[in-house]
Amino acid sequence: MAPSEITPEEQAELDKALYNALNPLASAIRSRETGLPADRMWDANPVEVALSILAAWKVADVEIKRLAERAAATAGSYGASYEQLGAVWGITRQGARKKWPDAVSRPTPAAAGRSTLALFGGAAELVQSPSGDWRWTGKGADGTSGTVADGTLYTTAEEAAAHAGAFLKEHALDIGHQS
Repeated sequence: MAPSEITPEEQAELDKALYNALNPLASAIRSRETGLPADRMWDANPVEVALSILAAWKVADVEIKRLAERAAATAGSYGASYEQLGAVWGITRQGARKKWPDAVSRPTPAAAGRSTLALFGGAAELVQSPSGDWRWTGKGADGTSGTVADGTLYTTAEEAAAHAGAFLKEHALDIGHQS
């Protein structure tokens, strides 16, 4: 049995709880439709009663979908991936992304994956790789181009910026000492 499957006993308890929760809603819907008091819901054509119950299930279905969407968004806000959401729901990662498109926050490409650092008359571009690591390339004020040494990747944008800043400082024009 998969962790999200329930036992027959749990299924029976869930059914009972859902029917108990649904009955007042079905009675209210039936009462509004007929003008009869809710306690006389069953004093009608069986087809009409069954349709009232179906209407109540529709209301419950919409509410359950809304609550599931909220739960997915909450999980996403805590760092859950679409792969994890899909696994819990029994669908693919792509299916979860389609079902709850805003559940997992994705950083904007401009803000998260790329930025420019201008220091000491030069500039460096910080770029985040798909794996999440950071690298930099830059051009100092003296015209020297540089990049991350030996393919080193940095864990944070701040770490990459510190190394890029050191490069830019090293290649700044020293106007006071030029001949």
